[in-house]
Amino acid sequence: MSTRSRLMLNKVPEVTVYFWIIKILCTTVGESFADFVNATLGFGLTDTTVVFSAALIAVLTVQFRLDRYVPGVYWLAVVLISVVGTLLTDILTDGMGVPLWASTTVFSLLLAVVFGTWYARERTLSIHTIATRPREAFYWLTVLVTFALGTAVGDWTLELTGWSPGAAVMLPAGLLLAVLLAWKLGAGPVLSFWLAYILTRPLGANIGDYLASPRTEGGLGLGTFGTSALFLATILAVVVFLTKTQKDRTEVAAALPGD
Repeated sequence: MSTRSRLMLNKVPEVTVYFWIIKILCTTVGESFADFVNATLGFGLTDTTVVFSAALIAVLTVQFRLDRYVPGVYWLAVVLISVVGTLLTDILTDGMGVPLWASTTVFSLLLAVVFGTWYARERTLSIHTIATRPREAFYWLTVLVTFALGTAVGDWTLELTGWSPGAAVMLPAGLLLAVLLAWKLGAGPVLSFWLAYILTRPLGANIGDYLASPRTEGGLGLGTFGTSALFLATILAVVVFLTKTQKDRTEVAAALPGD
């Protein structure tokens, strides 16, 4: 392992309440901002995907060059990856006519392959040891697939149930509480983390739909722009707070087996 890899600190934040707050905010932005640029501004699925994919590649390039967790860069990458993950599912569903059950199946299998490959190579799926380039690459690939999968699962659930935006929030919220309870009762922390990570995607998307949908459809009528602006401002405020206080920073260097 190179000297640079030896000196890298964990590249992801500590999993605190702030982590989950920003994660849910990011997933809401992924839903509302993608819809705003795609539909309201009229960019279309293809152009919107190209623009945000290019922005994501640029930010991830900066992220990979860092040797530690930097809140602004990390969470900007999560915001962009939430948008791209949403758009990937939208392209399959709206652009190519792929049924949501099929998208859910494909992304579930892809996630299983990514996890299997990651574990076979690194012997861990823990986010507390994202301190080498390969582990960071696996981490971000997993995050992208979980966003796409969460979008497909959330949209499929709405398709099957026909629930209003407000009622749709309750299912992923309830499942998240079940995961929290299972973790408290002794379930594996790594499995619990990734289940919660996936479930926050439909939760955030449903919150976004609820806020953006017209009142006549059971929403609050903020629109996709208003919802995106509100949540982006909140994300920025929390990220500035974390940058100043460093409450979610892990400063344990990567002393990995075999170093």
